[in-house]
Amino acid sequence: MTKEPDNIANDYNYSRQTYYDLIEKGKESLDLMVEVARESEHPRAFEVLSGMIKNVSEVNDKLMDLNKKNKDISAEDIKKIEKTTNNLFVGSTTELQRMLQDNDEISNVVDITPQLNKDDNN
Repeated sequence: MTKEPDNIANDYNYSRQTYYDLIEKGKESLDLMVEVARESEHPRAFEVLSGMIKNVSEVNDKLMDLNKKNKDISAEDIKKIEKTTNNLFVGSTTELQRMLQDNDEISNVVDITPQLNKDDNN
């Protein structure tokens, strides 16, 4: 069983190659149609040529859209991978120091709460 990112990459590459093939064949057909229109000087030939030019330009636009969609999918994958975890501690600094000491991350706990209360009374 294939993974979804592999499927996306395969589909992108296949679609991209298909668009390239269509553009190349369209360009070859345009060259031939230019000759037919020039030689026949028939209005219908020029109308067909105009439609072919429009079709080739639309395929070019679709190729660019495909690249944009692929870029957007890649950006979404990166966003899914990048996760930010925020930790919030609600309590006094003394409680935080005690908690950290319990985790052996800090060795000295200084209780400044009584000093703050003395300063507030003055």
